[in-house]
Amino acid sequence: IEMKREVINSVKAPDAIGPYSHCNKVGNFIFTSGQLPLDKETKELKTDIKEATRQSLENVKSILEEAGSSIKNVVKATVFVKDLAQFAELNEVYNEYFGENPPARSCVQVAKLPMDAVVEIEVIAIAE
Repeated sequence: IEMKREVINSVKAPDAIGPYSHCNKVGNFIFTSGQLPLDKETKELKTDIKEATRQSLENVKSILEEAGSSIKNVVKATVFVKDLAQFAELNEVYNEYFGENPPARSCVQVAKLPMDAVVEIEVIAIAE
């Protein structure tokens, strides 16, 4: 089966800080790059875990919308967190976005993230 890959970059999400695109759309699947809690307008990196989780998810949401999908179509999320002791606070905000029927998810503590961020989130979603 031959499937074409479409590279998509959102004007509403922060510019990539490395050699990657915001997302790739292959068939009905959308694969996002990890999103740091970076505000597109102010260039501010959020450091409070709740604010950071919200900003990362807003960036993911913008990318998905640009790709013809939405946060409700996420089927898998991967969350990289600097301190797993903040797991409950992260989940509080995460639940606001994914609610009752959340996607499959992995959440791992990592030694360091780009820009020394406290969280980075990537997802796989289905196009609408």
